[in-house]
Amino acid sequence: MVFESKLLCKIIGFIHLINNQLYKSKYLTIFKRLGSHSVVALIALIVIGGATRVMEAGLACPDWPLCYGSFLPFNHMNLRVFLEWFHRLDAFLVGILILFKFSLSIIWKNEIPNWLPKTYSLLLFLVIVQGSFGALTVINLLDSFTVTVHLLIAFLLLITTISINQNLENNEIIEEPSIWWRLLLFVPLLLTLIQSFIGVRLSSTWAAHICLSFNKQCLILNTHKLFAFPITFSILLIIATAIYKRNLLTENWKYLSTLIFLLFSQIVLGVLSLKTNLNEPIFIIGHQLNASLFIAILTTLIFRSPFTKKVPNHSLNSQMVGINS
Repeated sequence: MVFESKLLCKIIGFIHLINNQLYKSKYLTIFKRLGSHSVVALIALIVIGGATRVMEAGLACPDWPLCYGSFLPFNHMNLRVFLEWFHRLDAFLVGILILFKFSLSIIWKNEIPNWLPKTYSLLLFLVIVQGSFGALTVINLLDSFTVTVHLLIAFLLLITTISINQNLENNEIIEEPSIWWRLLLFVPLLLTLIQSFIGVRLSSTWAAHICLSFNKQCLILNTHKLFAFPITFSILLIIATAIYKRNLLTENWKYLSTLIFLLFSQIVLGVLSLKTNLNEPIFIIGHQLNASLFIAILTTLIFRSPFTKKVPNHSLNSQMVGINS
């Protein structure tokens, strides 16, 4: 009788553990899917913002947060108004999505990792700051500093969102990325963020047009071009290291090959933009899109585990051993 009661308790405990693991898996799956949508929405937001800047549509809607006093300004709609209006709409949807994830993390805080609600609160804070700078770009009439900070916060949102996604994916990974591998990847990420900062200053101060037209104020443009060399070198160093450490190449070849493609296409788009005297918006917008994808891939490589071996579920194993005994 005692043996049967002990066995029944172990079976009930095992069933409870199974159900608990299934619930946690379900909740984390939901956050992973929402995170993937957030990444796409943020990249779209950055690209549309770049298109708005290139098409000189930043002040197409003279008020904020509405546009000509309405949510949908049919009577004033043209390409520039549409770009600025759609940029704001995408920013609003991104904000709602992040607020929704934060709310779910509070509701399900007992079923998810402890770090998740805290990280989502940081993400929500960045969204509020981003929206504030979005308003300031209109109020300050596209002040160069405000526009630059607005873009950099968007990149921070993208990096934070991807880091959350990868940490969720790494929840059952046995090996963490080596510190030296992460540092090696962090170098081109930091350089790309700096180059993006210079690029926004270049466009928001009209320094590129002044340099190309009058050969004056070329320091910013030349600095932007020079940064392509250390970024290229750092990426080639990463590829060479991955080839030397074959397991890194085997597990990350898709990301690394994408990185090489984005690097060289970014250089080509930059050269084409200069060759056309920045008169072809498609090249400049493509340049911005490539930069966003470049940052996204580097961030993914930094935070993802380069190895796919799963952790054995010790809790389940111990329960099984107990039942078998």
